[in-house]
Amino acid sequence: MIYLVALGALFALAANSVLIRLAVVDYGADPAGFAVVRVATGAVVLMTMALLQKRGAWPTKARSVAGALCLAGYIVGFSLAYRTLDAGFGALLLFGWVQITIFATVVVRGNRPSVFQWIGAIVAFFGLVWLLKPSSDLGSVPVIDLMLMSFAGVSWGFYTLLGRGAGDPVRVNAMSFALCLLFVLPLLMVGNGALSGPALMLAMVSGGITSGLGYALWYRIVAVIDPALAGVGQLMVPVMASLGGLVWINEPITVQWLIGAALVLGGIGLSIAPQIIAKRRL
Repeated sequence: MIYLVALGALFALAANSVLIRLAVVDYGADPAGFAVVRVATGAVVLMTMALLQKRGAWPTKARSVAGALCLAGYIVGFSLAYRTLDAGFGALLLFGWVQITIFATVVVRGNRPSVFQWIGAIVAFFGLVWLLKPSSDLGSVPVIDLMLMSFAGVSWGFYTLLGRGAGDPVRVNAMSFALCLLFVLPLLMVGNGALSGPALMLAMVSGGITSGLGYALWYRIVAVIDPALAGVGQLMVPVMASLGGLVWINEPITVQWLIGAALVLGGIGLSIAPQIIAKRRL
């Protein structure tokens, strides 16, 4: 059951890449304005849920500020980088850095990933490189956007790690979104504010559903699974984002895409197989 819930959370993460690319490419949305609306909508939805449920502890001030800073780093880098990066390659770069950040933190803390997790992570990462290489023309992508998405990946990696033992997922994320709004509002000064009706709707869906509710769901998952496994598992997101991009822009699914997706899913399978086998033996 937990893996089905995790799959739903990962689908929500992937949807954010597709939603912002649809808004920017198809409806000429300003990425900065999209980001502000996304955070504001997420804050409203999560705060409303937190107040209605009347249970669970609010996070500490230190945890709230740390979460807001990490979330803001992710939102700013993610949104601005998608001015030029396509959904699939952007997700590859983002979650490649997420995996590196989480694995490095796990190792520094003295918690060694298992052999299967290392092998699975390597197989999945090379599958992503194989999958997305045809769509990544680095010569035409501004270096600043590559750096912004890398920064977003590191920030999201730490935001994921902060979810372990943070408390009630809804209230923790509600505080992070509310404080994050203060940090992302200055983005309105660097954007043109262009948000058509459809783009505004996409930003609100991204903020309230695939971000707000999606992140609360993801925090429920990372609280009960191994952090290294969380890093590997998120490598499924670029596959989902690529598939979404293919569907929305009518690109064919190639043999190369199938091979890359198989490597990613196989790598994730290697990482979680020992845990599944151990549970069945109990």
